[in-house]
Amino acid sequence: MLATSTLEISAKAYRQNIRYIRSEIGPTPTISAVVKGNAYGHGISQMVEIAEKAGIRHFSAFSSDEAWEVWEKSKKGSEIMILGMLHFEELEELIRKGISFYVFDFERLEKAIKISKEIDIPAKVHVEVETGFHRTGFDWSQREKLAEMLVENSSFISIVGLCTHYAGAESVSNFVRVKNQITRYHEFKDFFNHQGITFKTYHTACSAATLIFPETIMDMVRIGIAGYGFWPTKETFFAKLNSLPKGNKNPLRRLITWKSTVMSLKTVKTGEFVGYGNSYMALENIRLAIVPVGYGHGYSRLLSNQGMVLIRGQYCQVVGTVTMNAIAVNVSKIKDLKIGDEVILIGKQGGKEITVASFSESTQMVNYEMLTRLPKDIPRKIIP
Repeated sequence: MLATSTLEISAKAYRQNIRYIRSEIGPTPTISAVVKGNAYGHGISQMVEIAEKAGIRHFSAFSSDEAWEVWEKSKKGSEIMILGMLHFEELEELIRKGISFYVFDFERLEKAIKISKEIDIPAKVHVEVETGFHRTGFDWSQREKLAEMLVENSSFISIVGLCTHYAGAESVSNFVRVKNQITRYHEFKDFFNHQGITFKTYHTACSAATLIFPETIMDMVRIGIAGYGFWPTKETFFAKLNSLPKGNKNPLRRLITWKSTVMSLKTVKTGEFVGYGNSYMALENIRLAIVPVGYGHGYSRLLSNQGMVLIRGQYCQVVGTVTMNAIAVNVSKIKDLKIGDEVILIGKQGGKEITVASFSESTQMVNYEMLTRLPKDIPRKIIP
C-alpha cells in the first residue's frame, strides 16, 4: 500500500549526533535515548532500531504504552525507563519484564512494593524528587518518610536512580531557577547519603542541561531533541557556538525528511481565487501543483499562503488555504513539471532546505510540537 507522503529517517545523521553528545559528556555516562511522543515524531520502532545499531542500550519513554513498543522492538536487551504515566494494573508485568519506572508519589511507591513482595521480584524504581519544576516528584518535606520506606523495603525494590527534571534549562531566563534546582537536587542526594541510601544511577540532565550545564552530567543523560538533530532552542545553540568544533558550526544533523509527490497540475487565470474562500487571488496567470498532504497529515493550516516546499530544487509557495488532505503550490517558474515529481515538505533538495524551524516560525509551534504532530500512520523509512 502506497501513502500520500513518507518520512525518511537518517541513521547516519543519528550516529553523528550521538558522537557529538558523547564528545560533550565523556566516555562514562550512559546515554538514554528519549523516545516519548513517538520518538519526537520519528517513530519509536524506527528509532529503537537506529539507536541500538548506534550503540544505545537505554531508552526513556513517557508512558507504559511507549515502553512496551520499545520492549517489543529491542533486539539488544536494552534498559527501558518510564518517566511518567503507567497504570497500576500493569505494574506486575512491568516488574516481571524488568522495565524500570519513576516513582514520584507514595501511592505508586506503595503499589510497587506490594506487588514486588507478592511476586518476589524487586521493582526497578527511579526516585524522582521535586526541585522546582512543580509537576511530579517527592517534596522536600516528604524526604524523611520516603527514606524510611526505602530502607524498610530495600529487599523488595531495586533503587535504580535518583532523578529530577529541570524547568527550562534551554532558556537563559531560567538560569537562576535551574541553578537553584541543581542545589536542591544535591541537598536531596546528601540527605539520602546520610541515611545510608545510595542509588545506582544519578541522573538529571535533558538535552539542554547536558549541553549548557555540564555540572548536571552525572551517571546518565536523557537525550531527546538533540538526538534527533535539533538544538533545544536558539539560545542553546548560541551558548555553545564558541566551543563548537572548528569548521563545523553545527555538529547536529537532522534525521527527518518529509516527502510527497505532485498529484495534479492546474492553470489558474488572473483574477481567479484558489481553494476555499478568497484568501488567495491570482494576480497573473499561474500554474499550480496539487500535493496530497494537508492538516490531516500534520501540515498545519496556519501555513496557508505562507508555507514553502521544494520541487526540482526550487522553493514553491503554498497558495490558498491548506485543506485536510491537500495543498496547492505555485509552480509557475518550473518547466516540464510532471505528475509524480518529488515534493520536499521538510528536508533538502538541490542544495536548498525546508527546515522544521521554518514551520515553527510560520505556525508559532516549537520544533517539539510540530514533530510530534506528524501522524503515526505516515510511513517511516530508515535511510542507512
